[in-house]
Amino acid sequence: EDEQIVAEIMGRRFFPELIAYKAWEGFYFADHEIRITEATDCYGAVVWPSALVLCYFLETNSKQYCLVDKNVIEIGAGTGLVSIVASLLGAFVTATDLPELLGNLQHNVLQNTKQKCKHQPCVKELSWGIDLEKNFPRSSCHFDYIMAADVVYHHPFLDELLLTFDHLCNNDTVILWAMKFRLENENRFVDRFQTLFDLEMISNFPSLNIALYKAMRKGRMKA
Repeated sequence: EDEQIVAEIMGRRFFPELIAYKAWEGFYFADHEIRITEATDCYGAVVWPSALVLCYFLETNSKQYCLVDKNVIEIGAGTGLVSIVASLLGAFVTATDLPELLGNLQHNVLQNTKQKCKHQPCVKELSWGIDLEKNFPRSSCHFDYIMAADVVYHHPFLDELLLTFDHLCNNDTVILWAMKFRLENENRFVDRFQTLFDLEMISNFPSLNIALYKAMRKGRMKA
């Protein structure tokens, strides 16, 4: 079953028949052809398999996790694929990442959502752990969903990442987080994450070494 679903997920990717002056990859999600411009010199500007897993989940579980008119933020949006799919599924999306990635992110989001979505998504800078209250004040920022795909890997900002999850998450916010398991140091982040959040694995793909989690603030999972 794992291999069948993984084959379906990876089958959503396609490549141009002719090589253009600007490299791009194509994907089929939410009844749309999505074209993503990548940059191979930066981790954040490449589509990783975890993003495809999360997109596939959002599409195939759109009744249980209905995004229509929901307020969604994606952290570490990278190329913007997850934000684009969430937008095409009816959400009002804020796609965030580091300032040096915003140009490519904005290009992809605009190219694939303009006049196609109920709510035009916005792109905003978010450096994990920095100026969170200033840029995303708790009093006015309420997100129904936080999306994250492959934000845990070998980088020195895991403390800041956990702080960002904590700041953006309200009592009724649902976190949907796709994670590829790599090294033990990064895997320990899951244990730290569970000190603040109830965590439930909702999909698992051993052949990709990727798990998809749903999380909410402690004590709210069953509510």
